[in-house]
Amino acid sequence: MGKYGETALLAVKLIESKQAATPREAWKKASAEIFSAGSSKDKDCPRSTFLGLCEEDLVRGITRGKYTTSLKSKSYAIQGVELLKQDPSFTKSPLSLWKAICADKVYNSQMDVVISLWENNYIVKKR
Repeated sequence: MGKYGETALLAVKLIESKQAATPREAWKKASAEIFSAGSSKDKDCPRSTFLGLCEEDLVRGITRGKYTTSLKSKSYAIQGVELLKQDPSFTKSPLSLWKAICADKVYNSQMDVVISLWENNYIVKKR
């Protein structure tokens, strides 16, 4: 699991423990802790992926709401979840999962977020 996956997990735990009120606040606190310094904590693609999953009520324990404006990242996140439902072996390679979604775009750790939440049973798998 990469650092953005760790950030997603910590963000969920911050909400669960009531140390953060919203997914956006939780991500901000978690990324500050995981990355401590530098611009990595502000990277938009993984954050928008997490917020998109939360927005679509796909993260256990987080209420549906309006959390992101990034339609692309949200779409990629939802597609990632759907592909994992079809073939859980994608958990072995975030890059392979990404290429199955959009091979022509640069990978920016979006699927690290999806896979980390999936593997730790935070993704709502049945709807």
